[in-house]
Amino acid sequence: MRDAAAALAAVTEHWSDGSAAAPVHGDEAEAEEPREDLDAQRTRAENVSLHALSRRGVSSAEMASLLEARDLDPEVVADEVSRLEGVGLLNDRELAENLLETKQGRKGLGRGAVTSELRSRGIDASVIEEVLAETDDADEQARADEWAEKRAGSLRGLDRATAERRLNGYLMRRGYRSDTVRRAVEKALPRGGSSRGGVRFE
Repeated sequence: MRDAAAALAAVTEHWSDGSAAAPVHGDEAEAEEPREDLDAQRTRAENVSLHALSRRGVSSAEMASLLEARDLDPEVVADEVSRLEGVGLLNDRELAENLLETKQGRKGLGRGAVTSELRSRGIDASVIEEVLAETDDADEQARADEWAEKRAGSLRGLDRATAERRLNGYLMRRGYRSDTVRRAVEKALPRGGSSRGGVRFE
């Protein structure tokens, strides 16, 4: 028993006098790891941004979100976005104009759909308003008329109420305003007579 007590006392003295290093906890171990300095982060931010811009147009808000997701310092993110804006690689007004041309001219979407797209890309409301203010109401109506006539061909054989309902829903989903849709539907689905590409109802 005396030997056992002596051994226990020796172990107790060993840990209490600090002769052995205390165990390192996970948080302390992580704190000892060198943190990426700001210069290295700036280089990484530039690589990330240039790769993103090589794929498609990006808004300032989208770029900031992308860089933030890479665990970069807020200062680095702000500096990189500012740098890209300064050299013209980020330009929300130009991006909005390009998207407007693509969505309206190529895909035939109305103002409502274009507005939703621009908002989803993080473009400022004032920029959206300015860009859309440049669009022409007559051009918007002409696009709606064109898409209504194309769609009307697939509605042959339906009763008028059903055809109107389906064509109305189709144009609304494409982002056209209600008054624009009403005129386009009346033109594509005339009551008697004939209309090029339209469906006739008696």
